[in-house]
Amino acid sequence: MPPDSAVTASTATSAAVPAETSVPGAAPLAALGVEQAEAALVEHYTRLVRLAYLVLPPSLGRNRRVLTAHALVQRSLPRGRTAARSAIPAQSRAAGTDGGTGAGTGGGTNGGTDGGTATGAGRNPGYAYVRERVLRQALDAGRPLRRLARPRLAQLPPPLPRVWGLRLFPRSGGADELALDQRLSGLSGPARAAFALRGLELLTDKEVRRLLHAAGAVDTETALAEAADAAERRIGTADPVELLRSPEFDPCSLQARPTDLMRRRQYGRAALAAAAALLVCGTLLGLPGGWGPDDDADSPYGHNAAVAAALDPARVRRIAPAAWQTSARTDFSVWPARGPLAEDHALLRRALTAWAAPGVSVHISATPATPSGPPMGSPQLLYAGTVDAARVVLFHDGLRVVRYAEPATGGEEVAALDFARVDGAGTAVAGALVVGRSDGDVRYLTAPWVRSASVRDLLDPAEPARPLRRDADGVTDPLASPAMAQDCRSWDTLSVRDGSDGDDSSDSSDSSDSENGATERLLTDLGELTPARLTSGPPSAPGDVTSPADRAAWARTACLLPAMRSHGVRSVNSWPYARQPLPESNGTATWLCTRADTWRGTGSRVLAQFQAPARTAAPGAVAARAEDTPACGARGSRVLAGVLWKSRGGTWYVLAAGSGRLGSVQVSGGVRGSAPGSLLAVRAREGVQAELYGETPDGTRVDALR
Repeated sequence: MPPDSAVTASTATSAAVPAETSVPGAAPLAALGVEQAEAALVEHYTRLVRLAYLVLPPSLGRNRRVLTAHALVQRSLPRGRTAARSAIPAQSRAAGTDGGTGAGTGGGTNGGTDGGTATGAGRNPGYAYVRERVLRQALDAGRPLRRLARPRLAQLPPPLPRVWGLRLFPRSGGADELALDQRLSGLSGPARAAFALRGLELLTDKEVRRLLHAAGAVDTETALAEAADAAERRIGTADPVELLRSPEFDPCSLQARPTDLMRRRQYGRAALAAAAALLVCGTLLGLPGGWGPDDDADSPYGHNAAVAAALDPARVRRIAPAAWQTSARTDFSVWPARGPLAEDHALLRRALTAWAAPGVSVHISATPATPSGPPMGSPQLLYAGTVDAARVVLFHDGLRVVRYAEPATGGEEVAALDFARVDGAGTAVAGALVVGRSDGDVRYLTAPWVRSASVRDLLDPAEPARPLRRDADGVTDPLASPAMAQDCRSWDTLSVRDGSDGDDSSDSSDSSDSENGATERLLTDLGELTPARLTSGPPSAPGDVTSPADRAAWARTACLLPAMRSHGVRSVNSWPYARQPLPESNGTATWLCTRADTWRGTGSRVLAQFQAPARTAAPGAVAARAEDTPACGARGSRVLAGVLWKSRGGTWYVLAAGSGRLGSVQVSGGVRGSAPGSLLAVRAREGVQAELYGETPDGTRVDALR
């Protein structure tokens, strides 16, 4: 995008900012009552929780950070009826309206100013006292636990608030918010506190230094220097301080997702079974003579022939190396058994036993809606070998791919099991599996029909593919994993070429980039066992990313892929559904709809993108996003989205574009206008809020993506 134009792609909400007229360094103040502190806590609860959330260590995870932030604020009242006032002012500078402009039109243009001037905390010593208590506890939570030392209350999981059966986390932001979150995770606790106090509380460096000292921080000068450096380096075109006020960092505006439902159900059944067993044992113990001797208790699986067979390494199914060449289908079911440890029965038995009855030392992970139960009969062996510092076994049971990993040098009591759904796989998505990750790199096991493998950086469309070596079993050399990266400076994908002709109906829409008759496909690691296939084109016929135009569009889309991580994604298609000439001769913009489809069928994620002309491969602006929608898919290719855009001349416009043949596009609310066809450009004011919709030629209403 030209430097003097701007696109805002997310709603900017700002917390209320108080004014302060007290003089730093004033004489000690008198005691304040607990009622005054409680009133300040209730009035400014949202700001205090946001401050605690930003200071808490990111290693806690978003769910625990949210609950801990609320817990720290709620237990920050004085223990007695009175408490000494804080010597640190609530804020030393008056703040005006602190808002932002937003653009994602999820049914309209969600921009506008959402803020104001709060004067309630300005002369309120109760707020200053509670803020200091919150800051002290948040910094304590980030300090490491010491051996033989009594842990501080803030370092323990909070007893209240408590949420059962749900995981809570703030609403996801865009690529800028993700980059800021990664930047803050690299700062120390006092540095994050200084960054938040300067950006949200508008304190001077002198006041921040005094407040950090009061909260127990030691090296305040280093913390201020780190915070200043983080605030000065812009993230794209965004100001890091303004991004602090986005919903990404608001632990009071939350999304909820269920915990592991299958495991929770298993725990419930196990609890019922344990209660029944205790009842039976208690009854038998009360009988004269107790119970009789056990006649057959050698094995918990002795009475189940199917389970016993599934645990027998000698009965594991092994596919012939050339079976895929004559098979009617080319998916994981025709992968041969490979790897130097494929005949290690002791390793296979440990893997099968851990799968059938995992102990407490076995770490289990599964993609959404993937059952993690025991195998349904003897599974198929895909691979067994040593990858980096682990012994790895890959199985396939028709529905799932399962990876077992244990340390290569002893430590067999510690292991990991990963599950991923692969039902309905075809040639296009069965080209590789993740066989190992270490030190930010990933290794793949490629399909037997893959002729060659290489690496393509999505962010550099002009760079040719780099060769990638594979061993005799099809395991690749390590390449950088974008799923494990802390930034988006590159996005390496696995490019595979194969000459297989067969494919099932679910992957019949392949375009080929022929090199000796081979088809090139791009696969990317999104943090799961199965890499996601990347495609371009209309939903009715998506094709592989082979043309220069497709690669250029993906170069500005790749940094939005983190929104699809660990979601059970099967494929991601990016569809340029419209091109729009911009007002005032500012060039031509491209509208894209990026859709991630999952292995389970539900839970699809859709992003509508606005890509204005740019000299570099800057990420596109997210105009709208939705989940569990048919939009931009084979069953519903219609999409409509809009943004609030600023021209090089400084004029603001509402821009909108729809796919297919629309009779008109209309905008109402803060700005009104309409245009025939599927494109709209209407003059507007900065921060305007509006509703967007379209109509087909027969009068059917088309709502904007939301």
